[in-house]
Amino acid sequence: QVQLVESGGGLVQAGGSLRLSCSASGRTLNLYPMAWFRQAPGKEREFVGGISWNGGRTDYADSVKDRFTISRDNAKNLVYLQMNSLKLEDTAVYYCATNLRVLGAVSSSWSDYDYWGQGTQVTVSS
Repeated sequence: QVQLVESGGGLVQAGGSLRLSCSASGRTLNLYPMAWFRQAPGKEREFVGGISWNGGRTDYADSVKDRFTISRDNAKNLVYLQMNSLKLEDTAVYYCATNLRVLGAVSSSWSDYDYWGQGTQVTVSS
């Protein structure tokens, strides 16, 4: 089992930046892919981006490409989502997730992930 906890959300003006963190306990995550998803009110949960077990590969949704960056510190069991040039449409609850598939590939499908954090709210204002 693994427990994931997101932090770093908050209120930011459009054009600003935030960095979200995802900490893990119960298991070392250095062999597993990690992903970030988000869900806005009335919308389905959507893939934001993901990172391979060693950080060697990252994938992003087109809507955040070139603005968001995912990184990980396996020594600290942490995953980060750096969000720059935030837009109103980035407002959502952000979740980190993993599936404990050893050396597994990043998937953009939420159904491929078994463990989720509780989410952190990001609100972008004009």
